[in-house]
Amino acid sequence: MGCQRLYPCSNAGESPEFNPLMRHSLTKPGCFILITLLFGCGKPDHNSVHPVPPSPLISRSEPGVPGGNFVLSSTGSPKTFNPVLALDPASDSVVRLLFSSLLRFDPRSQEPVPGLAESWSVEPDQKTWTFKLRKDLHWSNGQPLTAQDVSFTWNEIMYNPQFNRMTLGIFQSEGKNFSVTNLDELTVRVVTPEIYAPFLEFFGSVAILPKHALSYAVHQNVFLSAYSPSTPPASVIGSGPYRLKEFRPGKFTLFQRNPEFWMVDKQGRRLPYFDEVTVAITEGPDPTPFLNGKTDAYEIVRPHEYEQFKEKSRNGRFRLVELGIGGERDFIWFNQNTGTNKNGSPIVNLSKLKWFRNKKFRQAVSCAIDRERMVRDIYASRAQPAYSFLSVENPKWNNPNVPRYAFDPSRAKKLLNEIGITDRSGSGILQDAQGTPLEISFVSNLGNPAREKAAAMIQDDLKQIGIKLIYTPVPFEVLRTKVDRTFDYECALMGLGGGSVDPATQLNVLRSSEELHQWFPFQSSPSTEWEARIDSLMDALMRTLDFSARKKAFDEVQMILAEEQPMIYTVSPLGYAAIRSTVGNVQGFMLSPYRVTWNIEELYFTKR
Repeated sequence: MGCQRLYPCSNAGESPEFNPLMRHSLTKPGCFILITLLFGCGKPDHNSVHPVPPSPLISRSEPGVPGGNFVLSSTGSPKTFNPVLALDPASDSVVRLLFSSLLRFDPRSQEPVPGLAESWSVEPDQKTWTFKLRKDLHWSNGQPLTAQDVSFTWNEIMYNPQFNRMTLGIFQSEGKNFSVTNLDELTVRVVTPEIYAPFLEFFGSVAILPKHALSYAVHQNVFLSAYSPSTPPASVIGSGPYRLKEFRPGKFTLFQRNPEFWMVDKQGRRLPYFDEVTVAITEGPDPTPFLNGKTDAYEIVRPHEYEQFKEKSRNGRFRLVELGIGGERDFIWFNQNTGTNKNGSPIVNLSKLKWFRNKKFRQAVSCAIDRERMVRDIYASRAQPAYSFLSVENPKWNNPNVPRYAFDPSRAKKLLNEIGITDRSGSGILQDAQGTPLEISFVSNLGNPAREKAAAMIQDDLKQIGIKLIYTPVPFEVLRTKVDRTFDYECALMGLGGGSVDPATQLNVLRSSEELHQWFPFQSSPSTEWEARIDSLMDALMRTLDFSARKKAFDEVQMILAEEQPMIYTVSPLGYAAIRSTVGNVQGFMLSPYRVTWNIEELYFTKR
């Protein structure tokens, strides 16, 4: 579950952000001692293990061999072990090991599958959902996990705006909360105010929290300090494959098998296989520890690292896993904001705004960009040209029939000529009907070699048809300020990534009122008919559970975007990851930051 987010770099995971909604989480000062004392009381017996639940989740992978310590790396220490507050990559990388949700997402089928809930159903009204939990579930401290924990998580935490400041709106319809009740120890009933299409993926993916361990923190209004880095490891109670054993800030986080985990292999052996998992802290996305054999997986091999990894993999210690095309891609766009500054002046020069808001101008720019050259010269052919909002990385929702405005300088000039833009002076620089030369400021971020090369190529490509881009690379935070706050720019190159398979995660980009509607955000009402149509289609696909109806609506959204070209895509790099050769059950998945460890409970060492 998630929404699109801005990426300063070309690959997922390089962004300093984890979630577009991320802000600084506020905590009450002076709460840490209270929480430490609270969760230190009545220490759980971690040596007691209940029998495997009578209906465990059975792994589809081949049975493995238990044992060993699997070592991962992180570029920073976790700020929290609380899943509600884990909005930075370092925190997310550890809470995913500690907690479970009602449902899981299976990348193979691209569908929700059972998790803590072994089954679910929906009433004919398409608003009333019933989840049936597995019998005899237990928390990592041996206490029963029941439907009361589910209703507690939602009614007292997720729907408390003091605690959940980031995602509360995702789980509301027209400002109304979902009704969550536990009918008995194993049954949860959820009623949505109206039909909510991504319900299973969104609601089902939220980590469930233990009422017996956290109710006091909630009632004393100190939940924001619960499961902090200062909490004793034995007091961080979860239901995931691992439990916290030791935490040393700036050095490592150590996990051990959760003896109460509710998943088994085909032979009935309780998962996970690794006895321990260590998340070691490294400085930046440095491959050296992995290449030197100090860690066992490197989730994101960046384009400039590929040759180094390919060469080193020849010794057989690790394998380089090709994952195909990912969901992250760069695009350029033009500022179509029709608003005014505080002094009453237009945000965008009116002459240029007229160009930017003409779809033939945008189509011409797309036809001027030589994507094949980028693929060849920047990525050594380890990328594909990108022309549309979705592509083969999401076959379930991709519309392959959208029009393409591929490299064709003659077509670009013809489209510009149709709207009165020609080389009137013979200078090589085009002018509009009023004689204004097509000179446009162009910004992108520093620190990304591939993007910097792409910006220079785009500048050169547009020069060939008579458009002068004045390129200025700036620090990423400066770029974000320009495109998100001051709107002081004309053309930009950046990227969006994240989200998940369901198009509902694209709402914060596609709705005209949203923050990441990059070319003209925060519109009070749609500024064009085609934006209004996209708003209507996105609303429609949120209000039905019928996949064919949803797909039809989103197919049209993709057609509109391909025709209007508000975001002019460049290339989609191939994704790679690396993992120790002696790890079994590796199933690479591109649409996750954990490309080769998303199923860590199923991984095992074939040799140690």
